Amino acid sequence: MAIHHITAIAGDPQRNLDFYAGVLGLRLVKLTVNFDDPGSYHFYYGDEIGRPGSLLTFFPWPGAHRGRQGGGQIATVALAIPAGSLGFWIERLLSQGIQYEGPSRRFDDQVLSLTDPDGLLLELVAGDVSSAEQPWNDGPISPEYAIRGLHGATIWEDGDRGTAKLLAEMLGFQPHGEDKGLLRFQAEANGSGVVVNLRRASGFWRGASGVGTVHHMAFRAASDASQLEQRAAIEARGLSITPVVDRQYFNSVYFKEPGGVLFEIATDGPGFTIDEAPAELGSQLKLPPIYQTYREQIERALPPLRLPHATAGQGR
Repeated sequence: MAIHHITAIAGDPQRNLDFYAGVLGLRLVKLTVNFDDPGSYHFYYGDEIGRPGSLLTFFPWPGAHRGRQGGGQIATVALAIPAGSLGFWIERLLSQGIQYEGPSRRFDDQVLSLTDPDGLLLELVAGDVSSAEQPWNDGPISPEYAIRGLHGATIWEDGDRGTAKLLAEMLGFQPHGEDKGLLRFQAEANGSGVVVNLRRASGFWRGASGVGTVHHMAFRAASDASQLEQRAAIEARGLSITPVVDRQYFNSVYFKEPGGVLFEIATDGPGFTIDEAPAELGSQLKLPPIYQTYREQIERALPPLRLPHATAGQGR
């Protein structure tokens, strides 16, 4: 198993688009609404077709309160870049006026640390990339330097509440060493999203959900049947887990791991090309069938956007 996607909370939607699609050069592969809150957007960024493991998604909630990084929370999102691209990314961040720290060495990787406009902690991790990690060839950043997908995430914990055991025994992430206070767990799968780090910070304050924090992290299930097997195993462990929820582009189940972080198990399919051709991904607002009747009202309620695909003068 590996990471399917990570979802965080943003503030201003246009600022989020400008940073992730503009500065970082990720592809907006789906522009839709939060299925549980259709008065707000849900952005999906990823590789050329939004493959599982490449996906970083956001709930942009203008005017929402600021969150706080702390224990019981996914504090840092790490994005994978090729080993030879550090110089390019340092120059790009400097040219955009974005502060960063590093590069620093961690395990076998070089790491640049930065924050997005809402304060979300990000890392660009330069290391060997597998052939399964494919860049977006038509993006604003040359494929030789482009972000390949998720490298992983770092969870902050107050002591050992059982997260490490769950990662290893239920989710297939095995211990892979310790460096600078981080315990690394790594999936055996090739490609993106195979790393979860645990930082144990005893006595640290609890994190608070809000703008600039991670909402949840999803792990991959190859099929509906595999997801049901994993769901049954988690339920048998005594954890409360939701029924299967249809998210149109994948099916999901949700549960809180022992440290309090919201986890999801999401199926690999059907994927983002079920309602848009690959060349058109993210170019228009897509709604699930239950909201199609209310499209006009929903569009009026949503803030207007300048989409990265749009030509001058075009909007949502």
